[in-house]
Amino acid sequence: MQRRHDRNAGKNRDQFTEQEKRSRINHSNRSVGKYEVQSWTRAVKQSLCLMWQKVKIQLMLTMSFLIAVFWYCRRLYSFLAQLLKRWSNYLQRKFIKNHGVLAEVDLLGYSSREWKGETKQAKHMREAYNELFWNYHIKYLRQVKKDNYCVLRAVLFQIFSQGIPFPSWMRERDILKLPEKLLYSQGCNWIQQYSFGPERYTGPNAFGKLRKCMETLKANWTEISGTKDHEERGNMCNALFSDESKEQKLYEAIKFIMLYEVVEAYEQIKNREEPIPHLFSLLLARDTSSDPLSFMMNHLNSVGDSSYLDQVEMFLLGYLLEVKIRVYRLHRFNTEEFQVNYPDEYRREWNEISLLTEDDRYYHIPVIRT
Repeated sequence: MQRRHDRNAGKNRDQFTEQEKRSRINHSNRSVGKYEVQSWTRAVKQSLCLMWQKVKIQLMLTMSFLIAVFWYCRRLYSFLAQLLKRWSNYLQRKFIKNHGVLAEVDLLGYSSREWKGETKQAKHMREAYNELFWNYHIKYLRQVKKDNYCVLRAVLFQIFSQGIPFPSWMRERDILKLPEKLLYSQGCNWIQQYSFGPERYTGPNAFGKLRKCMETLKANWTEISGTKDHEERGNMCNALFSDESKEQKLYEAIKFIMLYEVVEAYEQIKNREEPIPHLFSLLLARDTSSDPLSFMMNHLNSVGDSSYLDQVEMFLLGYLLEVKIRVYRLHRFNTEEFQVNYPDEYRREWNEISLLTEDDRYYHIPVIRT
């Protein structure tokens, strides 16, 4: 009995030992497997990190390259755009004529294109244009180039196209000698500060340039006014007012004649000679033009560059050219100032020209047809 019990106990110990061995083997296998998984995971992570480092470097290099390319392309685009603009302006100056005054267009058609919409101002302007069309027999207009020579261009174009001759006082004296007379006879050395529109300062060259301007004005006025055929005269005017260089000389000559007239009036006031027209009193009463020098420096020099003729100077312009300038001021429609004359005191024998303005700055030429 005892032996059987010992045999069973030994058998049980062997079974327990066998199970423990299996358990240890399984545990050992699990440990090895877990370690292998961890090692593989760590290896994968390290591989991914190394790969990301390489990719990140490549991405940074690529982004830097793209940014550099974008910056270069932008600079290149800016350079090419500027070059194209300059080339376009050159071609325009070289091959495309400057049109100071355009061909006739229908008045009401122009009004409907320029003043669309239902705003108060648009309606007001359309009503003003309708008034001109139906009650003033103005059926067409000629658009004038919008710059600070605009009113001088509109006035001279009509004088030339209508064949209006020289004013009486210009026929009595040689206008070519006016710069010389002002500089030497009347001692106005300050005309060396005269500005030719955008060309602000010429110094000692002012006298020579003024002489050329006066020559251009006299030669073209004489030739065009002496042409009797209306169509031929119109073609000559279109050619003249498409030449920017000649145009500017005409306007600067008129500006100088305005200055000369102010000097003459100022001397008459100082010497208490014969009465002068009221417009000179108005002009010289301004703080900015109390004498010829201030009139030149503060007003005339900027005309054609940054400024234009104001109301008082329009009176002077009509007076020295001996024309009645009738202006239809559309922004003053339904008021007493809708239609004004420059100057308001004029002689019956003077020729009449007409202008049309929407803002007292830019002017067009109305064409009257009955």
